[in-house]
Amino acid sequence: MERAKSSIEQIQPPTYGNLVTILSIDGGGIRGIIPATIIDFLESQLQELDGPDARLADYFDVISGTSTGGLVTAMITAPDNNNRPLFAAKDIKPFYMDHSPKIFPQHSGLGGTILAKVVKSLLGGPKYDGKYLHGVVREKLGDIRLHETLTNVVIPTFDIKSLQPIIFSSYQIKNSPSLDAKLSDICISTSAAPTYLPAHNFNNQDSNGKVHEFNLIDGGVCANNPTLVAMNEVTKQIIKQNSDLFPIKPLEYGRFLIISIGTGTAKNEEKFNAQMAAKWGLLDWLTQSGSTPLIDVFTQSSADMVDFHLSAVTQALHSQDNYLRIQDDTLTGTDSSVDIATKENLEKLSQIGEKLLKKPVSRVNLENGLFEPLKNRETNEDALKRFAKILSQERRLREMKSPHTKKSF
Repeated sequence: MERAKSSIEQIQPPTYGNLVTILSIDGGGIRGIIPATIIDFLESQLQELDGPDARLADYFDVISGTSTGGLVTAMITAPDNNNRPLFAAKDIKPFYMDHSPKIFPQHSGLGGTILAKVVKSLLGGPKYDGKYLHGVVREKLGDIRLHETLTNVVIPTFDIKSLQPIIFSSYQIKNSPSLDAKLSDICISTSAAPTYLPAHNFNNQDSNGKVHEFNLIDGGVCANNPTLVAMNEVTKQIIKQNSDLFPIKPLEYGRFLIISIGTGTAKNEEKFNAQMAAKWGLLDWLTQSGSTPLIDVFTQSSADMVDFHLSAVTQALHSQDNYLRIQDDTLTGTDSSVDIATKENLEKLSQIGEKLLKKPVSRVNLENGLFEPLKNRETNEDALKRFAKILSQERRLREMKSPHTKKSF
């Protein structure tokens, strides 16, 4: 079905404005409820400024997401029949509440014991077969392809056959048409967390008729926090002198406005130590105290390294006010699980997201890795209100300068 043209113009390119705007969402399974709460608040602030039809895709040049963040990215950028976002930000949390228990069914009895799950993971494949996830993603996203998203998207995956990251980027479609895959296949791939969900194999025929095979797993193994991947995609376009980004310079970080949202971590719980890990074998690294230490290590380390880099660079270039990282490092117990999808835990994660809005903006301490509140006492809610005003002003500026829009301001 051909989609109707929207009454709202798509975001005009950065060349008509002052900033390059990026929204990034980490991976984390059911903990995606936390960033869903954050982006719901941000979109509501944009709606207060610009009307009820305002959507995140109208304000961000790039929206990036890994794993569960990749699913959210696709949902808020995929077009409906009116060429508007298929999902509003307020729809994401109900989606998680409704579908998570079926994606990650919590079995009782012998088949649901920790030992039974471990044996199944070691001998009988991943904990979950992924059939429900695949079905609901295909139902919601249909045949929509990467090139159809309402703004640029960047979704990392990892090819287990070629042992290299595969970045599904709107910017790369022209040079690599094989990347113009269905969003459903991209989402299934970036969510295929090792030991939890099966790897995804699919073929994609590009516009030249060439068939490319993908063998993909969760993008979290290489970029659980995809912010830097998104910035890299933009930087490559600047180097190529893409007219949409003229006259921005490659290392002009002051022109980037970045909102990076984590899915929470149990870092402060400190439940493991070197004495314990020194005795672990393969099985221990795969399951310990209700979690999977090996996966926790590489997902958390990749996310933190990105934040370390951006915190250091933005502070060095005096552009730290344009970088907002929202993360909760105080999760404990089942709160930090990626798959305990009980009603109680899902509701708890929603509450954690709401409380996170009220917490002070924190910045990672480059010495100890812990998040510490800034001295200005600005809360995450206050910061998002401030960023919403900047985003609204940037959008208005671009529409005024662009020859391609009707001047409404």
